[in-house]
Amino acid sequence: MTDKNLQKLRQQIVDETDGLKFSKLIEKLLKKYASTDREYVLEILTDYARNGQILHWRNFLLNDIIELVNEGEANYVEFFEWCVTQPELTYWGIDGLLKTNGRKSFSALIEILKNESLKTSIRAKAIKSISVFSKQPFDRELPKDPGHWKVEDLRIEEIETWQKNGFQDGEGYTQPKTHISLENPKTELEKIASKLNKKLEAQRTKNQDLSNPANWLTIADETDILNIEKRWKLPENYLTFLKNYSPLKVFINSRKYFQGLHLYGASDLIKRQEGYSFNPVTNKTIDEWPENFVVIADAGADPYCIDISQIKDKDAPIYTSTHGNGEWKFELYADSFLTFLKEIARR
Repeated sequence: MTDKNLQKLRQQIVDETDGLKFSKLIEKLLKKYASTDREYVLEILTDYARNGQILHWRNFLLNDIIELVNEGEANYVEFFEWCVTQPELTYWGIDGLLKTNGRKSFSALIEILKNESLKTSIRAKAIKSISVFSKQPFDRELPKDPGHWKVEDLRIEEIETWQKNGFQDGEGYTQPKTHISLENPKTELEKIASKLNKKLEAQRTKNQDLSNPANWLTIADETDILNIEKRWKLPENYLTFLKNYSPLKVFINSRKYFQGLHLYGASDLIKRQEGYSFNPVTNKTIDEWPENFVVIADAGADPYCIDISQIKDKDAPIYTSTHGNGEWKFELYADSFLTFLKEIARR
């Protein structure tokens, strides 16, 4: 028999029209009853998703519903099949349908991703969710958030071929290759890199998508290193860092770097000089830029440069300047790359 207090709470949820008060009622429902009366709580939430007064909350509640249902729980397949036919519920309904109906939902989701009348973000969401579930790389090298995809990113023909071949499971993504010294550091550079890796590892644990990995220190591609060596004579400490611990989309967000710091890797170091020492529109070098400064990072477009004219004891100082002031006024930021790296690695 259902708790009278729970029945009363259900009626309060149905009647409430104030969004803030509604939010608190849902929080109470989940906190107090989700573990003891899961099925009845799901009944309340799914009923509201179908008929509730506050329209945007009908969508928001889908995440809670998906969290509460179990893998392959057939009782809720019909509900999620209905959700994906409702434009305001389709986006998250896709995940619910996959969770409850698994591979059987692939054909329906493919119809969604092929439907040109739907928003690109919804079509992209269908592809992203199928990719994660099937471990097929339809989402490779695309933003984690499908809302940032473009129509040309939708690999529809590839997915149709996969459909014709019987929805084979993929192998998923492997982690980027890292240097063994990150686990057993000995030199000063290795110890600092290892500390930075632990900091990045904490970020990856919270938010990582191996279809487009970020915040990794990886072994650089030899071709990238050869191209860099052809262009500059870099200090040994920095070059070794690029070879063994090349930043892969590393973004440091801290009080020190309130705009966030992008630390460049071997694969993008040359291209990242664009707008600083090189104008990609005119295809010419920028005369005002000091030719001895190589930009190795930026914080909100403010560059951090290693001065390759001052190489000493395998290292060189780091200079920075503020962009947008009409002219570059550089000041010393760190006496060496290792000092700069040590600061970035601090928690």
